[in-house]
Amino acid sequence: MESLIIILVGVLTTVAIYLVLSKNVVRIILGTAILSHAVHLLILSMGGLKLGTVPLLGEEAETYVDALPQALILTAIVISFAVTAFVLVLAYRVHQELGTDNVGAMRGSDDE
Repeated sequence: MESLIIILVGVLTTVAIYLVLSKNVVRIILGTAILSHAVHLLILSMGGLKLGTVPLLGEEAETYVDALPQALILTAIVISFAVTAFVLVLAYRVHQELGTDNVGAMRGSDDE
């Protein structure tokens, strides 16, 4: 199961890099969002898929599940959502001012 998640992380990273290298601002934003989801899956798979009980004191169990990867992923999801929302508002404002969402046209370069 973990190897399947690692393959999915590789596919998501490939798609994200393809989108980030485009000239459209919306595609760049979607690429960064997909890349953050790939990192979330990578952290989750590094934590391992373990069976066990919750880590509570006074409970008699042989194996416990580590809650740290889930806490890190939850924090990363909230931060990536906030950054994505900020960048989308920034892209909307740039589109209002300049009338384009092409990165080359925003720079003012006509040679490409």
